[in-house]
Amino acid sequence: MSELALELRDIERTYKQGEHVLHVLRGAQLSIKRGEVVALVGPSGAGKSTLLHVAGLLEPPDRGQVFIDGQPCNELADDRRTEMRRARLGFVYQFHHLLPEFSAEENIIVPQMIAGIDKKAASARAMELLNSLGLGARADHRPGKLSGGEQQRVAIARALANRPALLLADEPTGNLDPETSDGVFAQLVGLAREHGLAALIATHNPALAARMDRTVRLEHGVLTSVG
Repeated sequence: MSELALELRDIERTYKQGEHVLHVLRGAQLSIKRGEVVALVGPSGAGKSTLLHVAGLLEPPDRGQVFIDGQPCNELADDRRTEMRRARLGFVYQFHHLLPEFSAEENIIVPQMIAGIDKKAASARAMELLNSLGLGARADHRPGKLSGGEQQRVAIARALANRPALLLADEPTGNLDPETSDGVFAQLVGLAREHGLAALIATHNPALAARMDRTVRLEHGVLTSVG
């Protein structure tokens, strides 16, 4: 097990728009240790989501290397990349993307069963996470019966279900009111630290960024350390 949950080396990512070439990432370098929570900031359209997608093995870089838990990932076959995402990575988005026909508990059970965990153990893990987020009594509720904050808490529990090494979050509280956002963010960071995860969290909220261990900024394709 590597001390570094994520390492990006000289990441380049470009997109073509007709004759125009857009340089989204220019030699991005980033290392995140286990237990470290890092804020990713930058203006809208700077490429924060692209950086998260590259780090999460959802799209390949044009150049550079991605290491997850010490393992080089660029040359992995598609099935191994999928396995790596399932076993080592957790994702939280601005919108919860819960399965509407399943209960809160079932939404957390499903990714575990896909990973080969039996239903009894998956249910126990789901209830452990829901209880830690104050949602034990809402376990049998479908997403439509939950508030926005509760839905996002279930999404956080789902992301942690398979005990990932790295949590990637893209504006995880951006769709919530300020009071709810503060509570959900505190629980997200608290659980990441409790479980010893590395976390990279994109946010436009400077107050939330200030509560993380350090901040990196992406602008004009360049990733720099803020503090």
